[in-house]
Amino acid sequence: MSEVTPPETTITTTNHSIHPTLTVNNITNFIKITLDIEKSQYNTWSELFKIHAQAYEVLDHIIPTPTTEPTSSSVSLKETDPALWKRLDAIVLQWIYGTISIDLLHTIIERDSTAQTAWDRLFNIFFDNKNSRALYLEQEFSCHHGAILRCLIILPTH
Repeated sequence: MSEVTPPETTITTTNHSIHPTLTVNNITNFIKITLDIEKSQYNTWSELFKIHAQAYEVLDHIIPTPTTEPTSSSVSLKETDPALWKRLDAIVLQWIYGTISIDLLHTIIERDSTAQTAWDRLFNIFFDNKNSRALYLEQEFSCHHGAILRCLIILPTH
């Protein structure tokens, strides 16, 4: 019996695996906290968000990787597939918007924003507020401290 070899076929394969980010339907299933300006939960919310972003391979959309000399092995998705990068960035931006309060959303939303811009604006809101709050508390303490000292001076020293 002679062996029959099948005709040679050319199969073009492309590496079009689905990016993990595209599989997330509801971000609130993963991040159970809604970030609110009134509650001190920024650190918890941001840590949960970073863990989720890292697990779904989009951490670089909110925290840019350090710039180094580009090599052929370190070409980023932003350079190789800018359309996919832009789509993923829009999804991460939706994640941010979907896990913050309406008040915060109205504060940070702006036309043509990126995920990193929104992320940075939230950081600045919460850390600027901490500084303002600390200054306010320091002023309150000084007022109360001064009032207490005045009362002590008035008290008789028997």
